[in-house]
Amino acid sequence: MEAVEALLSRVSAPRLTGTVPDSLLADMLQAAQRAPDHAQLAPYRFLVITGEGRAALGALMVAARLAAAPDTDAATLAKLRLKPLRAPMMIIGIASPTPHPKVPEIEQLLTAGIALQNMSSMAWARGFGAIWRTGDLAYNRHVQAGLGLAEHEQVTGFLYVGEVEGRLKTPSNVPPNGLLAHWP
Repeated sequence: MEAVEALLSRVSAPRLTGTVPDSLLADMLQAAQRAPDHAQLAPYRFLVITGEGRAALGALMVAARLAAAPDTDAATLAKLRLKPLRAPMMIIGIASPTPHPKVPEIEQLLTAGIALQNMSSMAWARGFGAIWRTGDLAYNRHVQAGLGLAEHEQVTGFLYVGEVEGRLKTPSNVPPNGLLAHWP
């Protein structure tokens, strides 16, 4: 897919199936490395979760929910346990900022987010779907510790990746009137 077409047609794909080839993952990682990165700090890293790892992540999410809210009902826990199984692959984006005299943490967090978005855009450009999700468990210290994050790190998002299943929503074409202004 041509770059302009990919950027203008990308939509989130909520239903994903199939397999994700290693070559796509390699391209996605290269795309992540193209994120704007003041001082070339690479303030991000990624965890790839496939196969049985998805069920283990579901169990971690359930444990985190129970630790935070022990009276959570069984139906909610069952739904939570299945979330990582929505796609054949999950990529967890992790912001890993480092102190730097010229690059504030906010710039590093933005770089980490852009890196994950570049991965999503690459998947779409290569004919695969992706959807970026977060939710309260992305910010839960129990989940972050279970994933091996250091104290200074945080999840930027859960990127679900796979072959698109079913129809996709038409990209919205919001008029840019309120999005763009000229100053002064």
